[in-house]
Amino acid sequence: MKKVLLLLCCMFFVAMSSQKKGKDYSNILKSKNIYEINAFLRDAHPDDPRRSVLKPRVMEMMKEYIKNAHPADQKVKDMQEMLAMLRRRPSTKITFDEMNAIIKQKQIAKYKAELAAKQSTTVYTPSTAQNTYVVNTTANTTIPNAEAEEFNMLMAVSPVEHKNRTVKILNSLFDNDPNAKECIVLIQNKSDCNIIVRIEGVGTTKYRLAVPAQGEGSIVIEKGQYLFTSLVCGAQYASQKTIERPIMVALGRQ
Repeated sequence: MKKVLLLLCCMFFVAMSSQKKGKDYSNILKSKNIYEINAFLRDAHPDDPRRSVLKPRVMEMMKEYIKNAHPADQKVKDMQEMLAMLRRRPSTKITFDEMNAIIKQKQIAKYKAELAAKQSTTVYTPSTAQNTYVVNTTANTTIPNAEAEEFNMLMAVSPVEHKNRTVKILNSLFDNDPNAKECIVLIQNKSDCNIIVRIEGVGTTKYRLAVPAQGEGSIVIEKGQYLFTSLVCGAQYASQKTIERPIMVALGRQ
């Protein structure tokens, strides 16, 4: 009997600890924060009565924000997208497959536009010591960025090669065959430094992708196990990934 009581007490404390780790929405009805209310709508139970009050309230707040925002305010686009979703569904919560579909459609639009326009070139030409050197925090010294020349070489593709690569990426985006041997990898570079992402597989299977600062790049690779590495503003990045479906990898500061 004592063992049963002890077990029940342990379960009670575990449950209480789990609740404490969750978000506290006890005062959510008093909130005037768009993002806090939006988070509540994503997390709350579908039958929570507070939804009927907070959903129309946050939609009005979003409309008011968009109306009074500065033309250059980058949050306006996010607000418009959230507002459109709330008109169709209970919250802005989306599944992984839905998120993947959104990213896919954006990439298709991007590469279609590239095919219709001239090739744009991005050249790595650091003009300050801060860009030319990266800090080695362990040794407290500066070391020259040895990837500048390689970055330029990877970015300097001919118009024909750029077109062929873009067509290959588009074909991969449109291909929904689960038996396909290749798939696309999207890299988002959120840092202020140009980077080279190295993707190493089994044997001699290796890929390199140059991604400009605050930009993104895509590459079509064979499915399998890969080690992703990069030097992001002097910081080493390494991650082992299994590529069986299109993925997005974000590197650098948020």
